[in-house]
Amino acid sequence: MEQSALKQARRVVVKVGSALLTNDGRGLDRQMIENLAAQICTLVRDGKEVVFVSSGAIAEGVLRLGWSKRPERICELQAAAAVGQMGLVQAYETAFSAHGVKTAQILLTHADLSNRERYLNAREALLELLRLGVVPIINENDTVVTDEIKVGDNDTLGALVTNLIEADVLVILTDQRGLYTADPRKDPLAQFVSEASAGDPALEKMAGGAASSLSKGGMITKILAAKRAARSGSSTVIACGREENVLPRLAQGEAIGTQLTAVHAPWHARAKWLADQLRAQGLVVLDAGAAKALMEKKTSLLPVGIKAVQGDFVRGDVVGCLAPDGTEIARGLVNYDSSQLRLIAGKHCEEFAAILGFSGPEEAVHRDNMVMIVGKDNQAS
Repeated sequence: MEQSALKQARRVVVKVGSALLTNDGRGLDRQMIENLAAQICTLVRDGKEVVFVSSGAIAEGVLRLGWSKRPERICELQAAAAVGQMGLVQAYETAFSAHGVKTAQILLTHADLSNRERYLNAREALLELLRLGVVPIINENDTVVTDEIKVGDNDTLGALVTNLIEADVLVILTDQRGLYTADPRKDPLAQFVSEASAGDPALEKMAGGAASSLSKGGMITKILAAKRAARSGSSTVIACGREENVLPRLAQGEAIGTQLTAVHAPWHARAKWLADQLRAQGLVVLDAGAAKALMEKKTSLLPVGIKAVQGDFVRGDVVGCLAPDGTEIARGLVNYDSSQLRLIAGKHCEEFAAILGFSGPEEAVHRDNMVMIVGKDNQAS
């Protein structure tokens, strides 16, 4: 890497993990928080817009409650998040205000980002805060979250926010130097990766698991986050948060950590939103001809090409489109309820009226409301 992508960036998302913020599980590391706040404020003074995605609420809550490890029950995780969030907010407010920079807390769930209206409202709120010179501090709303509406990890949340506000760079600060070809703690032959293309399948094979019982994710979630952020044309830098003045040095162009560069043109806004739906409401299984048409000819999905319908959904929900081998190849907004689509699956449009009692759209999913997961362009047309 000759120069960090952060040097030319105007809008940046910085994500910091629990291991850094809680001193590897020993409680909120206020010195680290103050250090990071000072670095972010330096970026703000230099004219950059910064959104801060913070981990640590559950980890801090676990410690405040005197528990020896991260619990598994949802209600206990929610309680830990509620307790820990108090300490995080207080620490951030104190640290940033010392530099004269205002902060705002935003708690999100996947439901906030999967609903198009709420997605746009969140985007406008964040952009207005940035315009006002405020640093938004974002965390997943773990106090109310359930598996059905959970983003799952803050690396993914950082990538979703990057796409939401069309940031130029996503910086993921961790307790590791960056990406290695293997786990350096286990393999002495592991080589450091200074730069690669975001989305390169080889990267996912290199990534290991979670490094701490108090964190959730690991290097694999960072690799996948970089792949997701690349849809906005955003590069990702994975670097050690304990590196002295890592953010200002990156902003000056210094090559630190691993840079995963976006190599494709940014996706359209609607395509990004569709692709960022972490969970489809249902699935449709296609025949070979329909799968080929979607991947190679950029066609809409017609009911005649559907072999089976899985799950319960209503018109306008996001559904995944599966090839005959079970691979998800596309995702889009469906034009029929699941009960209706089961009746007309495999049928031609001239049969719809007799079966449903009305003449509905010819397309089960129109191409304008579809994004390709795999295929010729790997995005919506």
